[in-house]
Amino acid sequence: MSDQHYFDRRAFLKIAALASGLPFAREGFAQTAWPKAKPIRLIVPFPPGNTIDIVARLVQPKVSEILEQSIVIDNIAGAYGRIGMTAIARASGDGYTIGAVQGGPMIVQPHTVKNLPYNTITDFIPVAVSAWNYNALAGSNTAPFKTIQEMVTWAKANPNKLTVGSTGEGGFSHLWFEDFRRQVGFTYTHVPYKGTAGLATDLGAGEIMAAVDGISGFAPFIKAGNVRLLATTNGTRLAEWPGVPTLSEVIPGFVVNGWFGFVVPAKTSMEIVNKINLAINAAIQAPGVAEKLATYGLIGVAQSPEYFDALNKKDHQRYGDLVKAIGIIPQ
Repeated sequence: MSDQHYFDRRAFLKIAALASGLPFAREGFAQTAWPKAKPIRLIVPFPPGNTIDIVARLVQPKVSEILEQSIVIDNIAGAYGRIGMTAIARASGDGYTIGAVQGGPMIVQPHTVKNLPYNTITDFIPVAVSAWNYNALAGSNTAPFKTIQEMVTWAKANPNKLTVGSTGEGGFSHLWFEDFRRQVGFTYTHVPYKGTAGLATDLGAGEIMAAVDGISGFAPFIKAGNVRLLATTNGTRLAEWPGVPTLSEVIPGFVVNGWFGFVVPAKTSMEIVNKINLAINAAIQAPGVAEKLATYGLIGVAQSPEYFDALNKKDHQRYGDLVKAIGIIPQ
């Protein structure tokens, strides 16, 4: 079982006590005036309906209840998250600004965007990684292959004739597929799209042979029989798709999980960071939340700030190395 399914034991015990209202759990929140002074601003760097916005709105009520303070969600969209991320980085580290973040702006854009106005390692403190999603490799029904193994064999026999779409050059899905094909040893032609809708529609119409993206974008087309799910990037086969192999069955250990979580500006005290972490983790483990996350192809995670910090740095290095290996020039 991959490590995203494990909860931090110490954090879990604290959460249980906090949720049950035990006196010692409440005392931690009474030691400081925070967050009594004013409502907390939760910046989401994407528009309503985006995956991280969904995660933020799922945890907001419980976190507000635990911290005994209003939490106002502020969607600051634009430039694929960069405008909102800049607002988070420049906010005061007084605990009254929390940022909802995802992997693209945190671990990919630092290597693909010139003059990024923030540093994702030094300008933020990771608080809680709260959800994983898994990506998918889907195939057209008209493609000359029906399985991941057949696709690899066909691609090796037909250099650069395999057409694979993604939601953008240098994007998260494009990068992991590049990593996969380099390790397996085949070539293909990349077809970038501006969004999931056009990507999935053209795949269903047979305009491209295969496509990579989050599973949620493909799911309606797969269930309708318009496209074929070839493989997922999760560490183990999924209950919803038990007959679909993982890419780790082709390359042992090849696992790609996108993540969604929460950060605060760099100067925020660790006392506040830990309190926000406990509240968010409690919200993620609240009754019914896991089921709601699953409807969006997400898996709930409750881990420590230290865990999220290590994950962020590891993935930052992984995708930085990959961007250099592929030869993508920051734009």
